[in-house]
Amino acid sequence: MTKKQQKMLVRIIIAAVLFTGLFVCGHAGFLDSLEDTWILFVIYLVPYLVIGYDIIFKAARNISHGQVFDENFLMMIATFGAFGVKEYSEAVAVMLFYQIGELFQSYAVGKSRQSISDMMDICPEYANIEEDGKLVRVDPDEVEVGSIIVVKPGERIPLDGIVTEGESLIDTAALTGESVPRKASVGDEIVSGCVNGSGTLKVQVSKEFDDSTVAKILELVENASSKKARVENFITRFARYYTPVVTVGAVLLAFLPPLLMGGGWAEWIRRACIFLVISCPCALVISVPLGFFGGIGAASRIGVLIKGSNYMEAVAEVTTIVFDKTGTLTKGEFKVQELLPENCTGEELLELAALGEGYSTHPIAGSIKEAYGKEPDMTRVGQAEEIAGEGICVPVDGKEVLIGNEKLMRARGISCKSCEAPGTVVYVACEGKSCGVIVIADSIKDGAREAISSMRQVGVKRCVMLTGDRRQAGEAVAAELGMDEVHAELLPGEKVSRVEALLSAQKEKEKLAFVGDGINDAPVLTRADIGIAMGSMGSDAAIEAADVVLMDDDVKKIAAVVRICRKTLRIVKQNIIFALAVKALVLLLGAFGLANMWEAVFADVGVSVIAILNSMRALKAE
Repeated sequence: MTKKQQKMLVRIIIAAVLFTGLFVCGHAGFLDSLEDTWILFVIYLVPYLVIGYDIIFKAARNISHGQVFDENFLMMIATFGAFGVKEYSEAVAVMLFYQIGELFQSYAVGKSRQSISDMMDICPEYANIEEDGKLVRVDPDEVEVGSIIVVKPGERIPLDGIVTEGESLIDTAALTGESVPRKASVGDEIVSGCVNGSGTLKVQVSKEFDDSTVAKILELVENASSKKARVENFITRFARYYTPVVTVGAVLLAFLPPLLMGGGWAEWIRRACIFLVISCPCALVISVPLGFFGGIGAASRIGVLIKGSNYMEAVAEVTTIVFDKTGTLTKGEFKVQELLPENCTGEELLELAALGEGYSTHPIAGSIKEAYGKEPDMTRVGQAEEIAGEGICVPVDGKEVLIGNEKLMRARGISCKSCEAPGTVVYVACEGKSCGVIVIADSIKDGAREAISSMRQVGVKRCVMLTGDRRQAGEAVAAELGMDEVHAELLPGEKVSRVEALLSAQKEKEKLAFVGDGINDAPVLTRADIGIAMGSMGSDAAIEAADVVLMDDDVKKIAAVVRICRKTLRIVKQNIIFALAVKALVLLLGAFGLANMWEAVFADVGVSVIAILNSMRALKAE
């Protein structure tokens, strides 16, 4: 509890003790002799000012700034009116219970902010620079790119960089929600905001602090509350017109009936005061943004950053999710899956391909060399000739070796067996004879199939996969994952066109989300209703292009995000319907004199507390 909340609690206790004493004395008849005297007014004024002086001050200050109609104004006018008709105990009770509701609300907002505050705690306070053999603490802002920093065990990594010395386990839980530490050794890239484990690391800084992962995440979190959902904007506009209307309604209720029907001024003013207390829009104004804030907090706890409540609202309406294949559903790591030798052994086939691809930096060549497992003896290899769109021709041990696609084999008149295996198929020939085929494929991510299944369970109707890969490879992955549609052999521009076609087929209130790695999918991420980026521990492109960022590559979290967003929107709608229904009912009862000030207090404070309690359910990630 903050100091401000503690002070408010003390004021509530003092006012409650004074009010209880007066309430008991009044019902015991000890104050009967003071009826209709200014002394009784002064006695009740003491607890009223103890509990309500700040409300009166805020109302007066807002009026001086031209902001007349708010909850402070309604409370002030309602309680002044109650004093005016000598309903002293009701005036104190209204202010007391209103402040109890405000304290409860303040506590609830603080609890909602806690998970996001935990995220804000990732901000490092210092960086260690070695000077003259000693470690000196400096502000992360002062460290330049290329500098070497030292991260000791238990310290938070202050800047993005590459490990140059040491080995350790890195706790990434603050960024990814993942409890299992990641190993970091020389050559590995590490990002700011994570906590170093048991070993001391020396890190070469790759980004300035303002461009670092932690700075971008903090900026994203700080700006999340500024992007409001449609329902939030509606409530803001509603309160802007609603409060003046009910204030005018209360004035008319106080003066018109006595003027038209004669007499009974005190009774109609009392009804107008009850009307004002009931009409206070606290439950709506507080519980709706609190619900969304709780949802954003729940998502951040599992390592998912949502850039605003407007995106939460859109995710809740998602019925189609489109996935990029490589790096999203698959690991993006090409590996040799199968050797199909012909006229030679598998070892000879792999050695020939590794020698032929020895100078290439292409991922396919890298996977062949990795499978070979040894450093190719490049003294055996001559100058390679590249054949555009087909492959290469390279002399190995003085013999002509061809490595490429089936088209290359046919063009050179080499007889070979056609291979329809899913993945990239590399044909190898030597001296005009086929040596066989190497099948290279990307492996599916662990849990990807379960992720697709769980998305259907949360109400996603259609899962679509887009890929630039061969049709056979794309269809094989789609079949294994249980996708509804697959579109293969697409260029980057064609992916945007395909997403636009899917968008045009959507119904009015249905939304489409695109999930990509955030690096080469930025155009598609921005074109979809919702862009979800696989953050890869916070890649710049992912954070900037997407509306929702998964701080690791766990596709299983997408279903959890959809569930959190739908639950949050459901809670918000429950609060709106409940608050408006109760207020409408008690307003009618108050206008006809069938509701007293205690029922008015319930319609205001009680409804607010119930709505806030309901909103706090959004904090729990289920």
